[in-house]
Amino acid sequence: MERAELIQELKTLRKGRGLAGRLEDRVGPYLRTACAVAADDGMVAIREKVAGRLSSLASHLPEDLRVAALAAFAISSEARQPLYQDRVRWAASLLDRDPRTVRRRVDEAIEVLAELASSSPSAAPSADSWHTASLAVSMVLDQGAPLILEQRRIVADRDGLRSLDLAVSLPAGRSSLSTTVLYGGRLVDRGMEATDRWGFRLDLPRPLSRGESWESALLFRLPSVAALRPHMVCVPRQPCESFDLRVRFEGQPEVRVLEGAFQRDVSDPGYRGRPHEVDPSGEIHLRFQRLTPGLAYGARWDDRSSA
Repeated sequence: MERAELIQELKTLRKGRGLAGRLEDRVGPYLRTACAVAADDGMVAIREKVAGRLSSLASHLPEDLRVAALAAFAISSEARQPLYQDRVRWAASLLDRDPRTVRRRVDEAIEVLAELASSSPSAAPSADSWHTASLAVSMVLDQGAPLILEQRRIVADRDGLRSLDLAVSLPAGRSSLSTTVLYGGRLVDRGMEATDRWGFRLDLPRPLSRGESWESALLFRLPSVAALRPHMVCVPRQPCESFDLRVRFEGQPEVRVLEGAFQRDVSDPGYRGRPHEVDPSGEIHLRFQRLTPGLAYGARWDDRSSA
C-alpha cells in the first residue's frame, strides 16, 4: 500500500462533514483496501468499516493525536459538526490548545494512521487467515556465530489452512542466513520481498481446521554478529497474543525495550524506549502481550555488544 496516496485520501476524507457525509466518492482505493471495503458495500457498510478501522488504529496514538483524529473525521459523536473547522475548534477546546495547533496535530495523526494502516493488515479475513497464539524467540550472541531459535504456536482462523507466510529482515540479505526447520512443516523460499526482507512459506503437513492450533520451530544461523542489526523485534503481520524474547549477550550492553513502537523508530537513535537491566549472565528476558499488527516489540542494544 502506498503511504503517500493513503495520506492524501485521509486528508480528503476529513473535509466537509467527514464520515458523517456522503462517502462513495471520498473513500479512495487505498483507504478501501486498508478498511477492507468491498466493491458492493453500500454507504452504511462503508461508513462502519472506515470508522471502525480508523478508531482501532487511533487507539494506538497519544491522547492529543487520537482526540484530534477522531474529531477531524467526525468519528467522535460530540464532534459531528458540519464543517471541518468547527470540529477543529471542538477539539481545541477539549485539549486546551489553539485551533492552529490542533490542525497540526490532525496532520501528524493522519501520517501515523497511514503508516499503521500500510504496515498492518485489516481486520477482514484473508485467504491465509491465522493468528499467533504464542511466539518465543531465544537469541544467543556470545558464541561467535549468532543463533536464533523461534518457536511459534498458531491458530487457524478458517478451515483448510495449509501454509504460513512469514518473513525476516536482515541487513546483509538472504545470503547471510541459514535456516533449519526443526519441526512443524516444510520451508519454501519466496525470495526477497524488499532489500533487507526475506520472505518464506512454511507448508504444513496437513490442512488445519478453524480453531485448530499448530506448533513449529525454526533455527536461524548467521555467520557473525556483524550480519545482525543491534536489535531483535517482532513486527507481527497477524494478531499475536504473546511474545517471549530471551537474548544472551557477550558482555553487558545498554538495552532498551521497544513496546508498540513504529517500525521507523526501531533504528532511530532519537527513540529511546525504556531501559532494561542485563543480568549477571549477560541475559535479558522480556514478555509482551496482545501485540498490535504492524508495531514493533522487542529490544535494542548499543553497538558495543556486537563489537
